[in-house]
Amino acid sequence: MALQIDLLQSLLQKYGNYLENFKCGSYGFVQQRHLELIMKYCKNIKFLDLCGIERHITSLIFDLIENINQNLNYLSINVGDCQNELILRNLGLILPSKLEYLSLALRMINTNDFEVFLKDSQDTFFKKLLINNLIGGYSDDIDILPYIKEYIMKKKRVQYLAIKNTLYNRVDVDLSNFKDEVNEFKLHNIKVLKYDNLSTDIYRFVNEID
Repeated sequence: MALQIDLLQSLLQKYGNYLENFKCGSYGFVQQRHLELIMKYCKNIKFLDLCGIERHITSLIFDLIENINQNLNYLSINVGDCQNELILRNLGLILPSKLEYLSLALRMINTNDFEVFLKDSQDTFFKKLLINNLIGGYSDDIDILPYIKEYIMKKKRVQYLAIKNTLYNRVDVDLSNFKDEVNEFKLHNIKVLKYDNLSTDIYRFVNEID
């Protein structure tokens, strides 16, 4: 393990400034050491994909995002456990003024926390904004929608929008299926698209570049 970390450090010392796309999964101690090295040697990351982030390194994640703020264009965060409050109450303060792509997959979003995020990020424009709410029980109501309308739609802070509720073993509730809502956003020059059509990941992104 230590040898692998040492090899990675040597590699990043030489080539870290060329790294533009980075994905970090849930690997405990390795995840923490990777992030520390990335933050130290890689300043030009454009696509950051964070999946299954563990609670004890959340502050390190915020430091990394703030550290690459000037170059960051694509940010995807998929939270495995209930860290919504930490994410939503801190992320909005460190986002750049413009993001091509922001995807948040969070578990049982608290609307108060979500409103804090929207207020804190009010100076950020999103070309593509995706929200996936992993809920515990079926509901055909997208309860974060009034906040999206107030802080995103009315201020025209997004160009493309996708929102869905996800419940295991049930059909997803996707905003694109609500015709009246789609038309309302359209009046504000915002295109509501099916979540799966707007969503991307770091592998697809790199393949599209190639």
